[in-house]
Amino acid sequence: MTGNIYALIRVSTEEQNEARQLITMTNLGIQKKNIVIEKESGKSTVRAKYHKLVKQLKAGDTLYMENIDRLSRDYDGIIREWSKLSDKGVSLKVLDTPLLDTDLAGNDLLSKFIRDILLRIIAFQAESEWQKIKYRQAQGIAVAKASGKQFGRPKSIVTERQIKIVRQYLNRDISLSTALALLNIKKSAFYQLCRTVSGIHKK
Repeated sequence: MTGNIYALIRVSTEEQNEARQLITMTNLGIQKKNIVIEKESGKSTVRAKYHKLVKQLKAGDTLYMENIDRLSRDYDGIIREWSKLSDKGVSLKVLDTPLLDTDLAGNDLLSKFIRDILLRIIAFQAESEWQKIKYRQAQGIAVAKASGKQFGRPKSIVTERQIKIVRQYLNRDISLSTALALLNIKKSAFYQLCRTVSGIHKK
């Protein structure tokens, strides 16, 4: 292998932990500065870190990933990103499916054909699994809603003291700085409280 060696680590949410993938990549001897970690859904069109990495990669570089759904979560996205990187001359290494590695000695037409079929099968499986997960999540949410479970942030309860201070401010009996100090909240939160109290007052 020539060029620089990189690794792509992706987890779908901030709550998920990338530690396991990071340990795997560092054990391969990949420098931490060349390990790109993104906490972004593979379906996202933003993925700033990934797109920056793609621009940085050049012919002769090698990119490691745990599996191909690090590239995307849908079939078309996986095939598109794989082709884009391959066309740049980047060697792709897939840890859970070494047969997909593009730097294999067998680079004849038959080997390429077999890899292409395998890539499409695994890409299909990746999107199929993602669709199943989303379907199960939707079912779970529907059942929870039917049983009366509330989603989102719970509504905050406005106290009598808060109402009193807001009304004093609105009546210009006290200044904004005094109101903020008394309630010990930020200006944005205070203005939201004012809107809430005004709504209560109108009811």
